[in-house]
Amino acid sequence: MSQLPAKRFPLPLSEVIDRSGKRAASPARQSPSGSHRKPGMATTAPAKAKAGGGKQTVLTEVSHESLGLTSERIRQRLALRLAEGGIRDPRVLAAIGHVPRHRFVDAALANQAYEDAALPIGHAQTISKPSVVARMIELLAASGRPLNKVLEIGTGCGYQAAVLSQVAREVYSIERIRPLHERAKANLRPLRVPNIRLHYGDGRLGMPLVAPFDGIVVAAAGLEIPQALLEQLDIGARLVAPLGGEQQILTLIERTGAHQWRETRLDRVFFVPLKSGII
Repeated sequence: MSQLPAKRFPLPLSEVIDRSGKRAASPARQSPSGSHRKPGMATTAPAKAKAGGGKQTVLTEVSHESLGLTSERIRQRLALRLAEGGIRDPRVLAAIGHVPRHRFVDAALANQAYEDAALPIGHAQTISKPSVVARMIELLAASGRPLNKVLEIGTGCGYQAAVLSQVAREVYSIERIRPLHERAKANLRPLRVPNIRLHYGDGRLGMPLVAPFDGIVVAAAGLEIPQALLEQLDIGARLVAPLGGEQQILTLIERTGAHQWRETRLDRVFFVPLKSGII
């Protein structure tokens, strides 16, 4: 595996929560040359990110603190459970352990944020189970090629894009539902993630002006993969998506040539339908 690029967060996600629970001053501007996390050997527990410079910024409310959600330990426990469940890529485990998932769900559901469960986010959509997010991203990364440019279809609340941003150099994410697109922007803005590009549009069309991509992840299920997405996948790259209607299978597509793709069917999953158009 090639070395990860320099860190994308001005503050490591493990440091965006003030351990005291008190609101801190705005963080000082950092130069792009800050230290970054390097991938290590596969372990059952993810490595912790190094502390960044500047002051810490509180992104949680008091109610979150009372639930114990401001603690990095609760996120690390989730990552450990995923490792025990078969996720092996240390970069993916570290990202799961750093991203504050409770910031991406409704306050009423925050106490369920670190369970391995899909949760509603409105508009008949859900935030995927952490184990499914980790599995899909690990499959992308397992191609052995650098993930310089990744496309996500179905931004939702922005959680998977945040996890992807720790593994890929650039993340482009499309959402067809305007309120969810705006919600993802609001969720991601406090984390100041500079390598995510959110786009409001029809995900089935992809982003041909930005293609080709080193990986594509589809967070909704269709009966087939749109041809536009297959053509925007770089040769040697991977696409991961659920396929099917009531019965869905997580499917890996590898582009092996200019007009050749190889399909591998993997796990039983359940996603919302992949639809065209914008609303």
